[in-house]
Amino acid sequence: MPIQEGDTLPDATLLGTDSDGRPEEVPLGDRLKGRKVVIFGLPGAFTGTCTEAHVPSFMRTADDFRARGVDEIVCIAVNDPFVMKAWSETTGAARAGITHLADPASDFTTAVGMNFTAPPVGFYDRSKRYAMVVEDGVVLTIQADEDPGTCDLSGGESLLATL
Repeated sequence: MPIQEGDTLPDATLLGTDSDGRPEEVPLGDRLKGRKVVIFGLPGAFTGTCTEAHVPSFMRTADDFRARGVDEIVCIAVNDPFVMKAWSETTGAARAGITHLADPASDFTTAVGMNFTAPPVGFYDRSKRYAMVVEDGVVLTIQADEDPGTCDLSGGESLLATL
């Protein structure tokens, strides 16, 4: 069953990159402790809707989220940390202050019940398109789009309207 409002996120270790571009473990629980964080998940780096709609929606709304007390905006995808770093730089999300973290084995994505598989496009245990506001590890709001090619409920503007 997918994670719901009021649930506590499971412990997970995601991967980012350090200042030298080397992979580094990012314990999600530590990142969330005592903070308000927006997390959005999507099917994959460099894919159409993710690149052209989902990430840009959070780039447009990043300052508005921060003005409403959000400490960090985190994008999670089932990719490796090197791809996530390159994608973040290519889209300009890094300059907008959006953190990109990799969930390479889909451990976090599966634990929160947001995984899906679509063999015709080569997606195995990828992330559904969702966005949530989390405070001190507890989900305050979560919104998900049923169609992975649509970014409506999970977009920055829609999530911002919940705050």
